[in-house]
Amino acid sequence: MSYVIEFEKSAAKAFKKLDAKEQRSISETIDGLQKGPRQHGAIKLKGETNLYRVRAGDYRIVYQIHDQRLLVLIVRIAHRREVYR
Repeated sequence: MSYVIEFEKSAAKAFKKLDAKEQRSISETIDGLQKGPRQHGAIKLKGETNLYRVRAGDYRIVYQIHDQRLLVLIVRIAHRREVYR
């Protein structure tokens, strides 16, 4: 059973602005989310309902899991110093 990956508009835009090396690293991490969104290294964000984050180098991917629809919604992709602002 694999999950479908979807991006919010702002996350897709942020992803496209990154250079090729960073995009490749983040793409590999996102491919892993497709197999299992609660993978090793995925952390549930405190104070938020249904938001998780996973590291991809210096970047963080914030996402929601919708188990009923087998969907992972990428909410935000940003550098680690900017992601929680």
